[in-house]
Amino acid sequence: MSEEDGTLPGIDVTRPSIARVYDYLLGGKDNYIVDRELGDVFIKKIPGARIIAYDNRRALVRAVREMSRAGVRQFIDVGSGLPTADNVHQVARRHAEDPRVVYVDNDPMALAHARALLEGDGLTTVIDADLRDPAGIRDHEATRELLDFDEPVAVVLSGILHHLNDDEDPAGVMRYWRESVAPGSFFLITHFRRAEGTEAARLEEILQSSLGRGRWRTDAELHALFDGLILLAPGIVPSARWRPEPGAENAELTSWQLLIATGLAVKP
Repeated sequence: MSEEDGTLPGIDVTRPSIARVYDYLLGGKDNYIVDRELGDVFIKKIPGARIIAYDNRRALVRAVREMSRAGVRQFIDVGSGLPTADNVHQVARRHAEDPRVVYVDNDPMALAHARALLEGDGLTTVIDADLRDPAGIRDHEATRELLDFDEPVAVVLSGILHHLNDDEDPAGVMRYWRESVAPGSFFLITHFRRAEGTEAARLEEILQSSLGRGRWRTDAELHALFDGLILLAPGIVPSARWRPEPGAENAELTSWQLLIATGLAVKP
C-alpha cells in the first residue's frame, strides 16, 4: 500500500513505525515515505543495517525450528511486526504437527496484514496488545482460547525488547512471563548488543532521536534478562553465530553483525 492508495484506519504516516522500518530493511513494500527515510538513515549510518535485520530473522527461524523439535507446540510472538517469509507458524509447521501461535502487535498495518494472512486459520490468532502489558496479552480472550498455560509455551521476543527504554522495565516484562508459564517453557530474545569497539552508543542516539526509544544493551544486561532461566548453548552470541546452518559456523562476521545478539532459554 502507498500514500496514493490511501491508508488503513489508525495509521499515522507522519511518524515512522518500528514494524514498517523493519519491513523496509527486509525489502518489503508495506511502508511509507517516513519509514523509508528513517530506514535510509540507518542504511547510511549503519552500512550493515540490512544484514542485521536478516541475521535477526534467520536466527528466529532457527530458534523456532529448535523449539519445535524440542516438543513445543504453543508460541506467543510478541511484537511480531508485519508478516514476511517464514513467520513463526510457518516455520513451526515444518517441524511439528498443529502448532498454535498467538501473534501480538499494536501497529495498525501489522495487525491488518496479519489478520488477512491468518484468516480462517484456526490454529493462529493475532491480537492488538502492548509488549509493556504482558498480563493483557496472557489474559486476552483470544490468547486463552488458543493456548493452554498448563503446558509449555514459547515466548518469542525477537527484536522487540530493545525498543523498551530502561524505565519501561524490560526485566519486569520478562519476570512476568517467567512466572506465568509452565516449566519447560522456552524464551527467545534477539536484541541489539552493545559490543566493545562498535558505534552502538551513536546508533542508540539515532533511534532515540527518531523514535524516542531504543537501547543497545551490554552482554551483562542481556544475561540479566534471562534471570531465573536456564540459558541454552551457545549462550548469548551474535545472531549469525547462534546455531548457524552447517557450513556457516566459521564465517567471518562484520562489525555490524556483532550488534545483534540471540539467546534461548528454558524455564526449569
